[in-house]
Amino acid sequence: MNLEKTDNLFGGGITIWLLKTEPEEYSWQDLVEEGQSVWDGVRAPAALKNLRCMKRDDSVFIYHTGRERAIVGIARVIAEAYPDPSVNDDRFVVIKIAPVEQLNNAVSLKQIKESELFPDWDLIRLPRLSVVPVSKEQWDFTVKQSGTNPQSK
Repeated sequence: MNLEKTDNLFGGGITIWLLKTEPEEYSWQDLVEEGQSVWDGVRAPAALKNLRCMKRDDSVFIYHTGRERAIVGIARVIAEAYPDPSVNDDRFVVIKIAPVEQLNNAVSLKQIKESELFPDWDLIRLPRLSVVPVSKEQWDFTVKQSGTNPQSK
């Protein structure tokens, strides 16, 4: 996917991402309660590459895996990739994110698939990839489906 810069909630020149999390381990609500979080535990090379591409103020969808399988919230990157302090291995990095807004209605993977608009989206194509780029069209579709208007914040 072309990681073009887009205009969105946080202004021009920002790339959009999706981060997957198992809600029983770490949920959107946990992020909201903490106010910010170090996003760690990423080990797959493709996901790590995507983490390293993330820039401060990039937009991030938070996606609950498992039984839920839905995009539930919008966050932003507040610290770019740096070495994971929990391991002694330069290959592994972490970022910091902060919550911005819970979606009015979660947008399920089923809804996204049934739209048939994004068969090439890595969310669908590479279901085990935990850090996924998001296009402007995918962002707009998801925000519209959720009934959320983040530009009004």
